[in-house]
Amino acid sequence: MSHVIRRFDPSDTEAVVALWESCGLVRPWNDPRQDIARKLTVQPELFLVATDPGSDVVVAAGMAGFDGHRGWVNYLAVRPDLQGSGLGRAFMAEFERLLTDLGCPKLNLQVRAGNERVIGFYESLGYADDHTVSMGKRLIADD
Repeated sequence: MSHVIRRFDPSDTEAVVALWESCGLVRPWNDPRQDIARKLTVQPELFLVATDPGSDVVVAAGMAGFDGHRGWVNYLAVRPDLQGSGLGRAFMAEFERLLTDLGCPKLNLQVRAGNERVIGFYESLGYADDHTVSMGKRLIADD
């Protein structure tokens, strides 16, 4: 039996935060609970989780979005013991399907510099370095 990918439910919050922490995605300047709350106000249908077959245990999660120009994937995480199982590929395929259905012409994502394993994962799915510099500016501080 395969994992079930479904839409995020607010009751998944603590499990998703714990997953992100176990995968090293949480940073001191980003409150993941606030990121979740913000996502639930914008395209919540593009916030997905995967659960173990026959249970509600969250084993993977990710957020996608489409701004009318580009699609984005953020916070994609698979429980460490399941990495390499195909679950990340299944998530990306589902995000690509959902974004294509919305008319999204291109999907972008960001990976922290030096994270060669994750870069290799995305390259295996056909993603390539766009040779751009990602810049950011905090507009609202997470308390």
